[in-house]
Parts: sequence; C-alpha cells; structure tokens
Amino acid sequence: MSIEEQIGMKIRNLRNQNGLTQEELADRTELTKGFISQLERGLTAPSVSTLLDIVECLGTNLSDFFHDEDDLQIVFPKEDYFEKEDEDGNSITWLIATAQSRSLEPILVRLQPGQSMPVDKPHEGEEFGYVLDGKIQVHYGDEKYTVKKGDSFIFPANRKHRISSACKKVSSILWISSPPSF
Repeated sequence: MSIEEQIGMKIRNLRNQNGLTQEELADRTELTKGFISQLERGLTAPSVSTLLDIVECLGTNLSDFFHDEDDLQIVFPKEDYFEKEDEDGNSITWLIATAQSRSLEPILVRLQPGQSMPVDKPHEGEEFGYVLDGKIQVHYGDEKYTVKKGDSFIFPANRKHRISSACKKVSSILWISSPPSF
C-alpha cells in the first residue's frame, strides 16, 4: 500500500469515526468534496498545511495521526523510571520515559526541608501538582500559595513559578506539566 493510500485510509476512518460525510469535511476544511474523495482513495497527496487542517478538523494532530498504535506503550514499570538527585538531596523522578513525545509529563518531586526547586520561566501550557506528603509553597509570579498533603494545584505556566518546602520533613509531589518541559 502506498503512503497516499495509507493517509487516505486514515482520513476516511477518522472522518467516519467523527460521523462526517465527505461533503461536511470538505466544507469545514474549505476543500472540495472531489478532493476529499481523491485523497481518501489515495489518488492524490495533500500538502502539509492541508493535511494539518484536515486532521485538526477530525480532532487530532499530525503526531497522533502518524503514530502507529501498535507501538504505543501503556504501562511503564519502575525499572524504566529515571531519577536525578541534586546536591541538596532533592530529586526528580521521570515516571514516563517517553514523555517528551506525549502531551503531558508526569514527574515525582521529592523536596528536602528548607529547599526549593529552581525557578521555571514562563512558557506555554499548564502545571498541575498533587502533594502526596508534606507541605509546600507554590510561588506563582509574585504570589505564594501553601499546599499541604492531599491538596492539589493547577495554573497556566505563563508566569515564573517554582515550589519550595514549607515543612520540616521531605515533601513529595506528583507534578504534571503539559506540554512536557522538564
């Protein structure tokens, strides 16, 4: 099967999953029904920008569109984790080895008493955290929030931000960044 036929088959399957006719997809992408028909039969190849418009209208992105589901790893055993510890005893454990190819990145942060993680500069996306043990302060722009065991936090990452210890024992935080930034 040619690459054009593979692309066409994927577009047809996604269109059908979304309950769209060829004409509805053509209207949403400002293309013709004839072009969509030729594309789905593998008789023509779209430009990158046209393919991007089509897959976005179908509720996905180019990365997922070309990702082979057969290679998708679902379970990540502890042996696959990667841990980095600094000179103060703070540690970051990457829980998903391939997170850079995903839309989010979960890490486990262990923060020693009196310590702080480095300031993270503003960037796109969001940050979410859940305090598993201890108590921390979330520094978000010029504001500070105290977050204790069992509490969570979420914020857009468009301001400088960091976390610091707010207790006399090790604090553990499940931290999820979207998109991956660590």
